[in-house]
Amino acid sequence: MNLEQLISVARGDMPADLLLRNGRIVNTLTGEIEQGDVVLYGDRIAGVGNYRKAKETIDLQGRFLAPGLINGHTHIESSMLHPARYAQAVVPRGTLAVVTDLHEIANVCGLEGLKFVMDWAQKLPLDMLFMAPSCVPATNLETSGARISAKEVSEILAYTDVIGLGEVMNFPGVVRGNEEVLQKISIAQGRVIDGHAPGLVGKELNAYLSAGILSDHESTTLEEGGEKLRRGMYLMIREGSSEKNLDALLPLVSDTTYKRCFFVVDDR
Repeated sequence: MNLEQLISVARGDMPADLLLRNGRIVNTLTGEIEQGDVVLYGDRIAGVGNYRKAKETIDLQGRFLAPGLINGHTHIESSMLHPARYAQAVVPRGTLAVVTDLHEIANVCGLEGLKFVMDWAQKLPLDMLFMAPSCVPATNLETSGARISAKEVSEILAYTDVIGLGEVMNFPGVVRGNEEVLQKISIAQGRVIDGHAPGLVGKELNAYLSAGILSDHESTTLEEGGEKLRRGMYLMIREGSSEKNLDALLPLVSDTTYKRCFFVVDDR
């Protein structure tokens, strides 16, 4: 990136690589919709306003321009698509990044399954951020193709683009102080730790939160979601193929709480 040329494009002196004209720009900083143009230089947005010089121009004819959407919690394997086909499906619809916990493929293929998806992620026009699976297998009652211990969790957390520990589904283990569960959480301290706590309230919720778990996507009622917000959790409002909680939880989103609420797919 040539900084001098980027600034020249921003001033309107040098032609941009791409000019997007006549757009309605969704400004998430101020909550406004602006009329105007956007110019790009390389992989950077150089300016927003009134521009004319560009190597290529696309007239948006009043279409909306918005930042790419982020699916903050999902398991891309549940789509039953190859990672490349998954990207092909979601990118044209505005989702440019996903935070994915690959515990489903890990249940079948172990670390090799994780590496398969992670290797493909480097080739795609979709940013994939990964969470280290915390519960493989999900319970001791199932037969799985692999087990991921605290040692493997530590290894996964060192992989590129792994940002934290995936949903801690064994919430009874957290509340009761299960040694293996707490060891995995301890390894991930200082990173993002996602939760999974259906129906958990009161002192048991306090116990779960005291482990450093930050979020939950399992709330189904206003009462449950409201308590989790009051206790400091990020509320993931789920709308997937099987579980649909948007209508029930949407009243919790307000001018006060919106920074701690976001929409996720989970399984789809």
